[in-house]
Amino acid sequence: MTMIMTPIYTTLAYKYMWWKKPRESSVTGEKATMFNKLHAAKHRRNIPTMAGIVFVISVTLITLLANLSREQTWLLIVAFFAAGLVGLIDDIINLRGNGKGAAGLPAKLKLGLITGIALACSMYFYTKLDVDSINVPFFGDLFLGWLVVPLFVFVIVATSNAVNISDGLDGLAGGLASSAFGAYAIIAFVDQRYGVAAFCMTILGALLSYTWFNIFPARFFMGDVGSFSLGMALAVIAIITNTVFILPIIGIVFVAEAGSTIIQVASKKLRNGKKIFKIAPVHHHFEALGWPETKVTMRFWVIGQVAALAGLVVYVLGVYGQ
Repeated sequence: MTMIMTPIYTTLAYKYMWWKKPRESSVTGEKATMFNKLHAAKHRRNIPTMAGIVFVISVTLITLLANLSREQTWLLIVAFFAAGLVGLIDDIINLRGNGKGAAGLPAKLKLGLITGIALACSMYFYTKLDVDSINVPFFGDLFLGWLVVPLFVFVIVATSNAVNISDGLDGLAGGLASSAFGAYAIIAFVDQRYGVAAFCMTILGALLSYTWFNIFPARFFMGDVGSFSLGMALAVIAIITNTVFILPIIGIVFVAEAGSTIIQVASKKLRNGKKIFKIAPVHHHFEALGWPETKVTMRFWVIGQVAALAGLVVYVLGVYGQ
């Protein structure tokens, strides 16, 4: 379905000029001088954004028509779509903006909306599904009671933003997310959550179709509508499959991307403006060191694939080794 919808999106995006606006400030707050220098040629190409709407719509429709299960995919598809809606609003504002500052929803409002969705999901897990513990690989279940709610909120918000931050190079987020959802399809299948496994495979298929056109030189970008929905779904799937501690392994590149941004901001505030990285997040740091964009993307893909395999190994050993 994504392959069928992509030409429709492309026609509309180029006709109505849904160009992603170059930004003047980075995610860490400083002027985006180095970022714009690194991507000057890309900005001159006028590449449309908001392509994530294609796989959000296709995955939602397929799930509603063929894989809707109150026990497994109802909450998942609602969270996926809701996060995509927040991202869509942000992208639309970006299209109407001039690229200055965040060029979208105010950061605090965007964080508040994602946190609201995360809180609703977390409360549903705790009050409706009676989830009050988490599995720690090799140690078994850890009872937390109501503390699972703030923990799940943190996991969902952190993952949503980490995937969003990672969407900065052609093909990067799509390739990394493909590895992660592929791994979780296997985990869900082993856990006999076949609806969740099918959902993961649906996203994987949609992502492969998207990434086909997003690899360098990208024909379009997924935008926040895509990255927020993917991050939200990944976190909710980790909670459903009781693999919250395995998620950071499978998504180690996402962790590094978000972590580098946090470290950069903290360093600037605590060390009188001194930076750890040339530019954050870390994929731009390697670009600033002279690595071609394609080299950064491919090597991060390799790390993501190894991490996905490592996460599967830890999962299998944790389940069958207890």
